[in-house]
Amino acid sequence: MEKSQVKWLYISIGFSILVLIIILFLTINENTVRYLQQINPLFLLLAFMTHILTMCFWAMRVKKMSGSLGYPIGFFYSLNLVFANLLAAAITPAQAGGEPVRVHELYRANVPIGDATAIVIMERVLDGIALAALAAFAMIVLTDQWKSLGSISEIMVYITWIFVAGCLFLFYLAVKRPDTVKNIVNRVARFFTRKWESARVEKFVMRADKEIDNFNVAVIKFVKSAKGGLLWGMLFTLLYWVSEIITASFILVGLGQPPLILESFVIQLILAILMMLPLTPGSSGIAEAGAYSMYALFIPASIVGIFVVIWRIVLYYFNIALGILSSIIIVRREAHYKDKET
Repeated sequence: MEKSQVKWLYISIGFSILVLIIILFLTINENTVRYLQQINPLFLLLAFMTHILTMCFWAMRVKKMSGSLGYPIGFFYSLNLVFANLLAAAITPAQAGGEPVRVHELYRANVPIGDATAIVIMERVLDGIALAALAAFAMIVLTDQWKSLGSISEIMVYITWIFVAGCLFLFYLAVKRPDTVKNIVNRVARFFTRKWESARVEKFVMRADKEIDNFNVAVIKFVKSAKGGLLWGMLFTLLYWVSEIITASFILVGLGQPPLILESFVIQLILAILMMLPLTPGSSGIAEAGAYSMYALFIPASIVGIFVVIWRIVLYYFNIALGILSSIIIVRREAHYKDKET
């Protein structure tokens, strides 16, 4: 890793640990030991295994979408690609750092840069559509669970609907009216970069225009020649999010608590959307505070802090460990390539 990446990794982990310490300080009491004696390691292990299964669904999505464009990629190569993505995602806001890693690894698997970019962009699109569908399901079917979150639920309902509607509207504009999106981005960029040098602003706007063009090309490519890849991609995207969401329920059962499947579905959906917003590196601090504030409404205060810690170990710190392991494999592979070239 580069020095700047190591710095951001330390910042992300440090912020996460700080928030976790505060949560533990506020929640640990004399009853915590009694709850800890009820831990079932089997279900905690199952939570880790479910998270690995989630990564396998992601790897299958990459494999199927690449194959639909005529580029066969092995499952284990795709899985290592996903693991490598996790480390970069953990140190960047909205987990945006994972995209370049996935593009690079697809390129190394003999997928042209343009098609690799199309695959990665469509993954993001499918994530947005899946979250929109799951949010609509939760809001229509799980009304009682939304209400059970108290006053915070009303705010989160509005935020979620705005997010979903905004994503769908931007998706429509980017496909049907890319010039309109470019014009909007241009105006917004110039408003927020008034103090920048003109050359820097122009460079930023040109980069944004290029990304919009890439998105448009990606959609056309899949719609015209790889509809099967989109269907497989959507299937594995839904499996990915459902698997990721129910991981929390296994942790709850492992701590001797009810699974809260429906409540947890709503909470994890809210957290997934919040963690896609570019707020902090790897959403550290945001995820911990959000999980604590919502799960504290359903499980005893004595154990909620322990739950949040284990939840972040499974979904964040475990990701970093997998990402480091994958990065070592990639570094060795790149060194082997250089040896062959020389």
